[in-house]
Amino acid sequence: MSDIKKVRTTVDIYGQQYVIVGSESPTQIKLVAAMVDEKMREISSKNPTLDTSRIAVLTAVNAVNDYLKMKDRLEQLEKELKKEKD
Repeated sequence: MSDIKKVRTTVDIYGQQYVIVGSESPTQIKLVAAMVDEKMREISSKNPTLDTSRIAVLTAVNAVNDYLKMKDRLEQLEKELKKEKD
């Protein structure tokens, strides 16, 4: 059995309430939810004919794209740092 305490946090994303259960702090979960909500609203404002499912998918695609860019940048910086140390 796991010793990690699970926390329930209620958030509002794009007009819907969700209960998120996880080990992150409520503050962290609320920040993530606010960022998802903001991105969904941004996409919706630029594409008003899209339904909620498509807005959610585009939000996920944007988030993963941002993650991959940041991961690549981190790897590049780590290589540069290793090169400096050698």
